[in-house]
Amino acid sequence: MPSLFRRRSTADAASPEPPAATGADSTEAAPNEAGLTGAGRSKGYTPSKRELGVTTPKRTTTDPRRKVEPAPTNRREAYRRQRARMREQRREAAEGMRRGDEQYLLPRDKGPERALVRDIVDARRTAGTWFFAGALIVILGSSRAMPVPVQLASNVLWVVLALAVVIDSVLIALKIKRLVRERFPRTTQRMGSLYLYGILRGITFRRMRMPKPRVKLGAAL
Repeated sequence: MPSLFRRRSTADAASPEPPAATGADSTEAAPNEAGLTGAGRSKGYTPSKRELGVTTPKRTTTDPRRKVEPAPTNRREAYRRQRARMREQRREAAEGMRRGDEQYLLPRDKGPERALVRDIVDARRTAGTWFFAGALIVILGSSRAMPVPVQLASNVLWVVLALAVVIDSVLIALKIKRLVRERFPRTTQRMGSLYLYGILRGITFRRMRMPKPRVKLGAAL
């Protein structure tokens, strides 16, 4: 037995080393050096990171930019959080409505035609913005405690305001009809609904309009 082992070792030492692989052979030799079996060197096989000895850094368990809210400890705490979330949602909805964000608008305000009507009204000075202020003066001036000339002046002011609102409403409706037909010839919106939408916005104070005006007074449309 000792002589047998000596002959094997001598034969192994005398056998020449295999030449270094080049080109396409090197691609097969690399996985072989990584400890892959013959089946692993078959065509189309992709060695895993574990077989190649590649390590992947672990992800951090906590993201400093993301705050994880702990679970509520009781029903009162859960109710308080729910109210806070609802309040935040209402605030976001109101802010989006002021900006004219289509996502937060009411059904009556949605659509490009309605946006155009708002711009038409907001770009001009309307008599309707003075209607409520004048109506308050008329109510106070028409009181029996006021002198007769003041009562007559109040009645005249009321007639003038009413005529101004009617004329201004007709002008707004005509402009809405012209621009909507020109820019949206295939619109499915009813023109009467658009007229009423513009007239009601025209008699509202500019600062109280919702959504907020996005054009300045006198802007060309």
